[in-house]
Amino acid sequence: MVSCSHYKLKGSLLYPLSILMVLLSPHLSIAKQVTFEREYTYQASEADSKLSCRAIALAQVKRLLLEELGTYLESCTEIKDYKLTRDQITTLTAGIVQTEIINEKWDGKAYILKAKIVADPDSVLKAINELRKDRYKEKELREAREKSENILKELAKLREDLKTTKEELERIKTQKEYTDKSNSLSAIEWFEKGYAYYQAKEYQDAVYAYNRVLELDPKDAEAYYNRGVVYDKLGNYQQAIADYTRGIELDPKRAEAYVVRGFAYKELGNHNQAIADYTKAIKLNLKDAIAYRNRGHAYGNLGNHNKAIADYNRAIELSPKDAWAYFSRGLVYEKLGNYNQAIVQYSRAIELDPKLAGAYFFRGASYHELGNYQEWISDVKTAARLGFKPAQDYLREKGIDW
Repeated sequence: MVSCSHYKLKGSLLYPLSILMVLLSPHLSIAKQVTFEREYTYQASEADSKLSCRAIALAQVKRLLLEELGTYLESCTEIKDYKLTRDQITTLTAGIVQTEIINEKWDGKAYILKAKIVADPDSVLKAINELRKDRYKEKELREAREKSENILKELAKLREDLKTTKEELERIKTQKEYTDKSNSLSAIEWFEKGYAYYQAKEYQDAVYAYNRVLELDPKDAEAYYNRGVVYDKLGNYQQAIADYTRGIELDPKRAEAYVVRGFAYKELGNHNQAIADYTKAIKLNLKDAIAYRNRGHAYGNLGNHNKAIADYNRAIELSPKDAWAYFSRGLVYEKLGNYNQAIVQYSRAIELDPKLAGAYFFRGASYHELGNYQEWISDVKTAARLGFKPAQDYLREKGIDW
């Protein structure tokens, strides 16, 4: 359970908008959830429609809520260990928690929107810890936040421009730009929703959210990429490939897009195309350890064991704590009949990830080939206890408990 210092409700002088914050406990060390509520009123200008008013009000109330949550989390012991700024915390939580609208009202002159965030601090901090390790995802969320802030500033300027512009064609042009910008603001909101749905493993909702992004901004390469990742999770590899391909057309220099498309091709059994994509990713980023590791898998599936080992060697040079790279290199050595070397690789994988069940199972298989039956059965039992189904099936068949 995380530990935070006592969080006090800020006075009205610092927060002129009405605010209600409900904490299920004043100390996070015994809390399960925290709830923040905010209400925001946006006064419409002549440039605004109901839709633009709602987009602006929602962006503003969400910003306030995320800042409140970020301030709260900043006092946690664990978050201090991450050495993140408050802005970084706010940015990452935008891709983790959902903003829930409580009620909204539009009278033609003002849009009043009340919303809340309900968060389990333990879960949020765990998700932040994972996200901060992913350089690209953190960058993606940061750019979305920066874009949202910039759009709000640009909309304010356009509203002022419309007050002073008298020439009709110029007014029409400015009004169109204003509408496009407000649509972009809505697209960012849906983008962050899609990311939060994905983090929560609500994949169908994530697809819906990214669909909305692309309706508002058909040239958003990130939305195609992220929707492709969701389709990957759903096992719809053909649709994932279509989305990755469109994303690559819009942003051909993103190495990660080739890596994930390569994975989708691999799942469809097209190992040659997978190798082509991993190779392209490596050309764009010579230090992409995952691209080397995945290309090693593809070479191994095609029976090219020497190239597979070479790629695993490079992946391990770049990422020495990648348990899967050692495990995969072990599989190739086992196929080559080098069981002693396979055991070394599996053992290193287990040191790095003691819950990697497959490494125990296949290390057991190598021990069996060397006639070390005691180590073999011990490893198979460990794999079974970790939930590895082939190990469980084998032991059941032999009537052996684990």
